[in-house]
Amino acid sequence: MVFYMMNEILLKLFECCEANLASDIHITSGEAPYLRIHGKLSVMQGFDVISTEQSFELALSLMLGMNGEDSEDASVKALASARAIDGAVSSPAGSRYRFNIFKQNNGYGIALRRLDDEFLSLGQLGLPEQLEAFCKMSHGLVIVSGPTGSGKSTTIATLLDMINSARPGHIITIEDPIEYIHKSKQCLVQQRQIGRDAVDFNSALVEALRQDPDTIFVGEMREIETMRTAITAAETGHLVFTTLHSGDTVGAIERFVAVFPEGEQESIRQQLSLVLRGVFAQRLLPGKEEGCRRVVSNELLLVTPAVSNLIATGKSRQITSMMQTGRASGMITFEESVNQLYNSGRISSETYKEQQSIQQR
Repeated sequence: MVFYMMNEILLKLFECCEANLASDIHITSGEAPYLRIHGKLSVMQGFDVISTEQSFELALSLMLGMNGEDSEDASVKALASARAIDGAVSSPAGSRYRFNIFKQNNGYGIALRRLDDEFLSLGQLGLPEQLEAFCKMSHGLVIVSGPTGSGKSTTIATLLDMINSARPGHIITIEDPIEYIHKSKQCLVQQRQIGRDAVDFNSALVEALRQDPDTIFVGEMREIETMRTAITAAETGHLVFTTLHSGDTVGAIERFVAVFPEGEQESIRQQLSLVLRGVFAQRLLPGKEEGCRRVVSNELLLVTPAVSNLIATGKSRQITSMMQTGRASGMITFEESVNQLYNSGRISSETYKEQQSIQQR
């Protein structure tokens, strides 16, 4: 309905991105657009340099595509006052894009991430089947961690779709922005966007607890109050999924606790040890052959009674050795995951050595 508001350059960018199976589009005034294909960035052929005026027009077109044509005045004011704006839009072909508009030296810069057009299975994404266990839980906290652009949103969306397809329930997502669109299947699904539908993550989460949810997805844990409320939600019979920026599973736990003042950390460890069900960390690695799609290396921590005790007593650094002996329960370390990828011929020896070096630091 709002596609005609998008200018011709933006529509052409979408077409080119989708035809080349690219993951990202980069736009900046004074440069031709760039595409990231299988992890490598290159200039888009057939496009002229984007002028300062065109960068504003592209940014405004994205804002109108997200909020509707009636939002033009508000969108212009937002672009003038904000240093950066997050959002998401759909292309005419139905592909979903997450975007970040930001002011830069000469006009506007825009980064767009193309999201998968449909929900894929765990196997199709290269994710371990053990993750399905999280979808069968009735309550608790599940954390998906990884660096920016590692596929955390895709993993969470897949898990939510599995729940939506498998059992009756009520799913509420709280996002900034809404990335994947979930249609109600077995579950009633309601999605709220920060800034448009709710003031902030914590208030939206507090409100969600009054809306009879079974499963809640909190897009990202950014503030102490949101983390406190998420723990309360998990304690009171809800299944809560969230994401954190962290390099590995143990780092995610330590980062969660470290956000709190030192005087609160012991009690938070106690609470977290009781509600945390698992942490899944992931990284994207280049495929072995030139032009191959990137592959996922991952680490899976399942919270057993022994792991729970280590979290409660502040001995989280001992968890890694426990994971190495916990293969029978389905746990996976990054080292094991990278070994599997290398032995199956999916990553090169150079990538394998690089990842080994990272693990030894």
